[in-house]
Amino acid sequence: MNESSVRAVGWARSLPMDRGVKAARDWAREHLDVLGWTTTAPDTANAVLLTVSELVTNAHVHARSNAQLTMTWDDRCLHISVHDSSATLPAPREPSTERVGGRGMFLVDALADSWEARPCPHGKTVTACFRGPGARDT
Repeated sequence: MNESSVRAVGWARSLPMDRGVKAARDWAREHLDVLGWTTTAPDTANAVLLTVSELVTNAHVHARSNAQLTMTWDDRCLHISVHDSSATLPAPREPSTERVGGRGMFLVDALADSWEARPCPHGKTVTACFRGPGARDT
């Protein structure tokens, strides 16, 4: 195989603000089933689903934006990306007994193998990566 090429499979879904986080989780779970993760790596699948919930919630609540959710598997990492229309980049905050919210990115940081937020035209994209069963280290 040509080392400069990447083989990947991916899915995308637009989630308007009136479509709940549950729709995003259900959609992601269907694709995790296709990948076999719900049976071969259930803890990782649950971490992915919680991350999807947190990222879509952030887009809807904090960015007051529709969310574009993509999932891409490249044999090493499952990339969960959510794009919204806010240019404000997220940052993990320590949990506080003074605030009701503010734990989403702290959870993503704890659950994902890695994550990043990048500004882009018309907003930002937050991507979390998860190594799955049979992931190659290259």
